[in-house]
Amino acid sequence: MSNAKFDVLGIGNAIVDVIARADDALLAKNGLEKGAMTLIDEARADALYALMGPGRESSGGSAGNTIAGLANLGGKAAYIGRVRDDQLGGIFRHDIRAMGVAFDTAAASEGPATARCLIFVTPDAQRTMQTYLGACVDLGPAQIDEATVAAASVTYLEGYLWDKPAAKEAFRKAVDVAHKAGRKVSLTLSDSFCVGRHRAEFRDLVDNHVDILFANEHEITSLYEVASFDQVLPHLRAKSSRIAALTRSEKGSVVVGNGEVHAVPAVPNVKVVDTTGAGDLYAAGFLHGVTTGKDLGLAARLGAICAAEIISHYGARPETSLKELAAKQLAA
Repeated sequence: MSNAKFDVLGIGNAIVDVIARADDALLAKNGLEKGAMTLIDEARADALYALMGPGRESSGGSAGNTIAGLANLGGKAAYIGRVRDDQLGGIFRHDIRAMGVAFDTAAASEGPATARCLIFVTPDAQRTMQTYLGACVDLGPAQIDEATVAAASVTYLEGYLWDKPAAKEAFRKAVDVAHKAGRKVSLTLSDSFCVGRHRAEFRDLVDNHVDILFANEHEITSLYEVASFDQVLPHLRAKSSRIAALTRSEKGSVVVGNGEVHAVPAVPNVKVVDTTGAGDLYAAGFLHGVTTGKDLGLAARLGAICAAEIISHYGARPETSLKELAAKQLAA
């Protein structure tokens, strides 16, 4: 995929992850359900943020994690997402740019505050997440920079964004611009509940507008309303021009495309600490492989290596150089 300024452009929910240690007493006192992810409003987010101890603040969100991973691999990455012109919006912008990602979406000057996921980590390693979506879900067509889309080999879309009408129009605009420029469009289904809410529209996207699909086993069986993973494959083989990269946790992944099926195992002997971001980083590795000319099987191996690194520690951002790790493991 040559003549492109960017290998991958990600479009998704721009969320700041705020991670801090906490004890069970703090969770109980503030009515936080341990180990769960709960959506909260801005007032609740402000109150809980004030209670958090010293921690780490970084750019997050599913597509943001993928794009950060791709940049860590040495890929040329860009991102479009909605933040507010507030403290956390500034943190998101600085953090993602510091990774080498081009992020030029103008911050909102009014409306909801920047989205944040407040993550309380207790001594038993449980992560209790309180998420305020704020400004990120107000992404619309005006934020889709056509020049950036046309300059990316692949535009990668986050399914979580599909809930609001303006975001749907933003998706459609990005798809049209990318295809008119002769570029590829990629979609991650994001979550099986997300698929359940938008199944018919997602089917239309996948069957008619998407070139590279990412999904896990639960998401893809939900999309096609089948009982087993094996029943999915005929649906995917029906359109030979589309690539589908399907993750299956410890079973590895299956890639269908170009008239081929590749079953690629997970990296063995990895101690699983935290599965947050595993699918995001698999997508980063796979897309880096595809945009640098690797065959589908090798791209899937690269995805598996990146996912294995992420699940070996807390958080959804690499703690080592994925570029160096991949070079070492692929040469072995």
